[in-house]
Amino acid sequence: MPYDEGKKGILSTVGGTPLIELERLLPGLGSRVFAKVERFNPGGSIKDRSALSMVLARIRSGDLVPGKSTVIESSSGNLAIGLAQICGYFGLRFICVVDARTTRQNIAILRAYGAEVEIVVDPDPVTGELLPARLRRVADLVADTPDAYWPDQYSNPLNPLAHQATMREIAEALDHRVDQLIVAAGTSGTLGGCAEYIRQSGMSTTVNAVDAIGSVLFAPPERRTRLIPGHGASVVPRLLRPADADRVIHVGDLDCVVGCRQLVAREAVLAGGSSGAVVSALERIAPDIPPGSNVVLVLPDGGDRYLETIYDDAWVHRHFGEVSHLWKEPLSVGAVPALVDIAHG
Repeated sequence: MPYDEGKKGILSTVGGTPLIELERLLPGLGSRVFAKVERFNPGGSIKDRSALSMVLARIRSGDLVPGKSTVIESSSGNLAIGLAQICGYFGLRFICVVDARTTRQNIAILRAYGAEVEIVVDPDPVTGELLPARLRRVADLVADTPDAYWPDQYSNPLNPLAHQATMREIAEALDHRVDQLIVAAGTSGTLGGCAEYIRQSGMSTTVNAVDAIGSVLFAPPERRTRLIPGHGASVVPRLLRPADADRVIHVGDLDCVVGCRQLVAREAVLAGGSSGAVVSALERIAPDIPPGSNVVLVLPDGGDRYLETIYDDAWVHRHFGEVSHLWKEPLSVGAVPALVDIAHG
């Protein structure tokens, strides 16, 4: 849902992010590759779109009252920052439930916007995951807080609704000729919204969803510690419609690191972990892309919040060993080995 109000204020800059052509990322592909660069939203990520949609509709309906209502949500980073900025702008109290993996930088940003931060440290005893524990804490807070609103990005239809506009911007920029769309899947908001616009517009776009190894979205549950957030999930969101994806590509943490490092080395684009996942997926499916195609990557956020992990050589070496050759050498089409591909339909 766009924020207009005469184009005044910081929230008027949500959406309308640039679509840039990447000419150096994958030499020899034989197709044009474009990137929707969502770091240019004011809160720094694609989640600004979802956050604004979920809050603004409630303000306009009168269900959220500045100075009285409280927004409570669980988020590991980007959605939280988007909500913190939006709630700060409208004068709404915001309580964010994060977990012990949330970076100090993100917590500092949240507090700078005036958010109240609760940190969950004990994982769910059944699954061993932190997300279910965070969601239970949110439910408790909502029950105990008068006039509270839980946007619940995992089930709120206003989340994917926001991303119909994301896909519309992409389609209009390319005269509706989008042959391949590659998008990271998490809450399924971006995936669902883009797929819905494609259906409604009668486009023939192949939708490639990028999931994390160890995620439960498109594969049976698998116990695996994940280092890089932003895509995948340990709980299946109610928004997920598996048929929205024509193909699913599973990527690991190292794939994300390599994709990010390739993107900054070849295109000078400093992007976040799920953007690296999308780049890795492009390399995986490159041999199957017909020459002359228009391929669009959705890059959800920037790399500024990953400087102590993905872009820190010592951190990378500690977790993966000496792997810098994976992004320092030019990569030819088809050079990346497949891990897991799940085709739908």
